[in-house]
Amino acid sequence: MKKIQFTYLLSGLVCISLLFVSCGDDKSQAQRGPQALPFPVITIPSQTVTAYTTYPTSLEGIINSEVRAKASGFITDVLVDAGQKVKKGQTLFRLETQTLSQDAAAAQANVNAAQVEVNKLKPLVEKNIISSVQLETAKAKLAQAQSSYNAIAANIGYATIKSPVDGFVGAINFREGTLISPTSPLPLTTVADIDKIYAFFSLNEKDFLDFISNAKGETMDEKIKNMPKVRLVLANGSLFEQEGTIETINSQVNPSTGTVSFRAIFDNPGHILSSGYSGTIQIPKLYTDATVVPAMSTFERQGLTYVYKVQGDTLATSSSINILDRVDNIIIVKDGIAPGDKIVAKGVGKLRDQSPIIAQPTEFDSIAKGLQKVFK
Repeated sequence: MKKIQFTYLLSGLVCISLLFVSCGDDKSQAQRGPQALPFPVITIPSQTVTAYTTYPTSLEGIINSEVRAKASGFITDVLVDAGQKVKKGQTLFRLETQTLSQDAAAAQANVNAAQVEVNKLKPLVEKNIISSVQLETAKAKLAQAQSSYNAIAANIGYATIKSPVDGFVGAINFREGTLISPTSPLPLTTVADIDKIYAFFSLNEKDFLDFISNAKGETMDEKIKNMPKVRLVLANGSLFEQEGTIETINSQVNPSTGTVSFRAIFDNPGHILSSGYSGTIQIPKLYTDATVVPAMSTFERQGLTYVYKVQGDTLATSSSINILDRVDNIIIVKDGIAPGDKIVAKGVGKLRDQSPIIAQPTEFDSIAKGLQKVFK
């Protein structure tokens, strides 16, 4: 019986000893602090970076001419189709002229009759048989008859509707059998010269003033001449192969929109672009010897942006930075860090201020260029 009690007592002493040892280990670990973990570390470089400011744009051919009827009538022939290339003077539409032709014949008869009357009176006036007033009256009637005929003949000419310019035909808004007139709200079609394309876009007042103040030159003409080439991103997200030139700036602020309008011009050799297209204009801004960090190496807290600077390859301390611009996955830094500083490249969400780390030196480009942009 005593032997059994002694066994229980011995087991209890062992458990108590293990408990004290365990508590001692926990206390020792707490005193040592969090364990240092490995993190990739990059050295901040300075680079020349081109950033792009984007603005929505609408496109038009350099000539975008509406084709309208100058006389009323039914369309008898539509001789072109949308997208067709035409020459100046080429017939596009014909209107019904039967009634006009009948009117023209009657008007020509009136002209002939008036001419006969004038011819009859001339020798009588020369012989002083009648007064010259009668001849002048006959001449006036002849002129009136000729004018009426000319008006009808002009309407017959207007029934043959021709292209005003070289270019490409737009949408055909009316077909055979439609009655049209000069007051019709829609044009018959448009013909656009799209060998070159205008891109129209606008800047708000603040952006305009910043843009102009940074442009080289003393006068507006000099500033426009020295402006950088612009790029055009199409509606499908692709970049147009030709760069454009800013041609004109309307420096007056539109009171209804608060914006200033710009016009750029692009060569369009393949006629890929056409009037009515939309896109985005990209205006470049060059940053020389800029301090840059990968966006993934930063984090935000209470509206501020931070990085973890590395001190002595063993300690990560949070440091706020001021952002100058963003280019894809790169942040251009105004101040807060400098070239040569070391920061934690990845995993910043796992750190806290004054965290011990094991620095693993990593190439900057492997972080900055390893990020892939995904478009949806």
